[in-house]
Amino acid sequence: MATMKDIARIAQVSTSTVSHVINNSRFVSDEIRTKVLNVVQELNYTPSALARSLKVKETKTIGLLVTATNNPFFTEVVSGVEQYCNQHNYNLILSNTEGNTERLRNNLQTLIQKQVDGLLLMCSDSRIQIGKDLNVNLPFVIMDWWPTEESADKIFENSEYGGYLATKALIDKGHRHIAIITGNLKKSLAHNRLNGYKRALAEANIPLRSELIIESHFDFEGGMVGMEKVLAITPRPTAVFACSDSIAFGAYQTIWRQGLTIPQDISIIGYDNITLAQYMSPPLSTINQPKAELGKLAVETLLQRIKNPSEIHRTLLLQPELILRESIQAL
Repeated sequence: MATMKDIARIAQVSTSTVSHVINNSRFVSDEIRTKVLNVVQELNYTPSALARSLKVKETKTIGLLVTATNNPFFTEVVSGVEQYCNQHNYNLILSNTEGNTERLRNNLQTLIQKQVDGLLLMCSDSRIQIGKDLNVNLPFVIMDWWPTEESADKIFENSEYGGYLATKALIDKGHRHIAIITGNLKKSLAHNRLNGYKRALAEANIPLRSELIIESHFDFEGGMVGMEKVLAITPRPTAVFACSDSIAFGAYQTIWRQGLTIPQDISIIGYDNITLAQYMSPPLSTINQPKAELGKLAVETLLQRIKNPSEIHRTLLLQPELILRESIQAL
């Protein structure tokens, strides 16, 4: 394998000159540059990424930690992050924690050992402080509600407002007997969306009934089990707010298994607006999270933090929006 020394010897220039030509780090005359590049081409020379990273102390690599990659929402966000990493000539290493604190610790250590330049974190179920408990001395950006206080850039989605929008959409269609299937209420996202539900009911002077609040999990199984509990309520609610599209998909399954139809027997609205929502039968009304904007802002914010580590930390709040489809019937 050819080295810079080989190129320098054949081109009859110094090794430092070869380095300046390859890295474009200093002026070199057109004549010498052409001579060096011709030798580079002849020898099919490829610079070592590892050697460069050791020299400039950057690997052009970002680590992304997510709670679960089997949730379609996370998959779509990861796709956006990867797209914007590519645009900035960065590589992405994805790591899944499955909500396990020990796995989070181990995966973080692995990313640090791989010398990533920075971290993106989407682990709203974590109970540890990245900077304090794990002593992580890397730039990082939180892309989700984080349950512990961190000195970091944060990009949040206004999930309470999203919960309010979802519930108000059902109220505006004439529904007053509205159930909610939440995720684990230890998670800030679930708690915030429930608060939005409560605010919409209060605004419409609809009494809050504890039996209509079903705590579950942000996955398909959570939606199936949660919907079984909703359908067991007497009288049956006319509508349900599923706090994620994955919960809504599970709810669709339970409704179908019990011989009911959407929206004739019960209306439903989800949350996230993942791609599959529009292809459900009927197409699912939902709350759109700006996933592409989240990915773009996360990458750009982290790269800015890497370049300027002493800047004041920022908190950015993204606004959700209502997407109405055919899963809600007006009363």
